Amino acid sequence: MPNASVRDLRTRFPRVRALVEQEGEVIVTDHGRPVCVLRPYVPPTRPCSPVVDYWARLRQRQPRPLTAKIRRALDDADRGER
Repeated sequence: MPNASVRDLRTRFPRVRALVEQEGEVIVTDHGRPVCVLRPYVPPTRPCSPVVDYWARLRQRQPRPLTAKIRRALDDADRGER
């Protein structure tokens, strides 16, 4: 794995960048000691969320329509002894 010093990063960054692109990783040294590793950036992949059927969810949450029989019973109960 190739090495580059901190000074190389300051003065010859285009060369170090090309080296990272060619080799994949470059060890950065400070006074001869390894400090960090430079790698090309790979954006994180987000898992695809399933497509939500909002219309189906809405129909599940809506109250069911009353049948004619239940409506008549409610009307009769509401009228009472009038």
